[in-house]
Amino acid sequence: MPAGCTLVALNPFQPIPDLYSLDVMREYHSAPQPQEAKPHIFIVAEEAYRNVQGQLEPVNQSLVVSGESGAGKTWTSRCLMKYYATVAASSSVLKSQDAVDRIEKRVLDSNPIMEAFGNACTLRNHNSSRFGKYIQLQLDRSHFLVGASVQTYLLEKTRVACQPANERNFHIFYQMMKGASSEQKKEWKMGHGQSFNWLPKAQKTLEEDCFQETVEAMSHLGIKSDKQAEIFRILAGILQLGNITFDPPAKESEPCVLEGQSKGKSQGGIPEELQACLAVRTLVAGKQSILKPCSLSDCGVRRDCLAKVVYAHLFEWLTSFINRSICADNSAWCNFIGLLDVYGFECFQRNNLEQLCINYANEKLQQHFVAHYLRAQQVGVQPEEYVSEGLEWSFVRYQDNQSCLDLIEGNPTGVFPLLNEESRLNRASDAGKFGARLQKELGDHGSISWDKFSQEPHFSVTHYAGPVSYQIQGMMEKNKDPVPPEIIALLQASANPLLGQVFGDQEADSTAPRGLSKVVTVVAKFKNSLESLMKILHSTTPHYTRCIKPNPDCKPLTFHKREVGGPAPGTLLGPLMFSLILFV
Repeated sequence: MPAGCTLVALNPFQPIPDLYSLDVMREYHSAPQPQEAKPHIFIVAEEAYRNVQGQLEPVNQSLVVSGESGAGKTWTSRCLMKYYATVAASSSVLKSQDAVDRIEKRVLDSNPIMEAFGNACTLRNHNSSRFGKYIQLQLDRSHFLVGASVQTYLLEKTRVACQPANERNFHIFYQMMKGASSEQKKEWKMGHGQSFNWLPKAQKTLEEDCFQETVEAMSHLGIKSDKQAEIFRILAGILQLGNITFDPPAKESEPCVLEGQSKGKSQGGIPEELQACLAVRTLVAGKQSILKPCSLSDCGVRRDCLAKVVYAHLFEWLTSFINRSICADNSAWCNFIGLLDVYGFECFQRNNLEQLCINYANEKLQQHFVAHYLRAQQVGVQPEEYVSEGLEWSFVRYQDNQSCLDLIEGNPTGVFPLLNEESRLNRASDAGKFGARLQKELGDHGSISWDKFSQEPHFSVTHYAGPVSYQIQGMMEKNKDPVPPEIIALLQASANPLLGQVFGDQEADSTAPRGLSKVVTVVAKFKNSLESLMKILHSTTPHYTRCIKPNPDCKPLTFHKREVGGPAPGTLLGPLMFSLILFV
């Protein structure tokens, strides 16, 4: 269809033999009219591939995979990558079979690494992606797969140091604990029976706890054993960091001490440089530097900050390495098929900056869907086609969410610009004052509201999927995402070569005594990357796959009316499209 192909995929929560086999791939790839076959994710994949082959404008394609956590987005994205790695590589007659296999293997091996470092077990999904990704599969002039590249968005790095109740940390930590050899664990100081504060639910074993698969994927992509050892030492160090706790000092003018240190106990020979970095801050006044002890709570904040910044930079390094390994030269490819797998809409009891960014991204994607599918379906020739086929058609009233987007991103008085302005001021964050500023600037906007009886400063945004209340407390600190200069200096001087490489060119944050800080905020970085993504999406032909979770308990052959009878509130495609997807 001119507006693109749309598929609804239901998570069966049980294996279905041969549903995604090579024979099924070949069947859809060789079908004269794949749309006439049974609905399948391979129909979407094949239509996008044939659009590239037919050079239909726009030639480049995007496959948007949406749905709530546990609906099957990650699995669907895997199937799509496997399909293209199979049908777009194995038929090549211009390259040797070894070269074809190497390209296919490298592209597919990026998956287990990204999932090990970016996915986690949550209450709703054993393999939940805690970051967004857009994968460009690169095709040459003969439409053969020659490489790929990965863009990532908004890694949930807070999970490293703070795991929600009954949830786990990232898979890679559990893989190391359960799959590494005794010699490796001894080297990493992860002895038998040792527990870690940042490794909850360690007794729970999942299919994703496959250390050897991750190691093999690293090796296939060119991460050599010595570099792997550096990576795992860093990860083990993060776990050790989570076990560091502090006691208040004997005197207020002195820094906090490691827990038990005042009683002659030790916390495992933690280097003095690390202790000083966590317990003492450096204040710059003119040309003088003043050392000031941190409070007990500040020591914990600095410890968590160290863990998060190290993990986030390691994740970025891995993404860059993967891209260098699988990306083809610019002259070798001319078109691409992009796979977008992002967070679903989020609404929890407590929502903060992470949820605001995620839901803002979903608002942008919802607008993209409305513009490219619903509007095109109803303004174009589709209604006449439905009538001619004897299908009932009634005009679907869809909501334009531009008002909500203006509220969040509008200059100069949107939530994001006001938050950035407040975050860049060199003064202590004040949730009450920022809340009052929002009410003053945005009080007349129809998409925002306040609960006057709430004891905690917050605001509610009316999204396309429903209202969400956001806590203001902590929002500015998260947006600043400050990294103390002592931490950067410590990492730059690290004996671990990889840490020295990753942080070698990093400048320590320097806070000017007055005026605005030069630090780039989380919101600014995320908004820029999202705008770049939207430009790519708008330049491609979109195809939509809506994944549905049929019940909240992940049980097979169990279908709840709310989940299956119509999309649950908060999903990307939302209730607006359900009267359409029944026909496609």
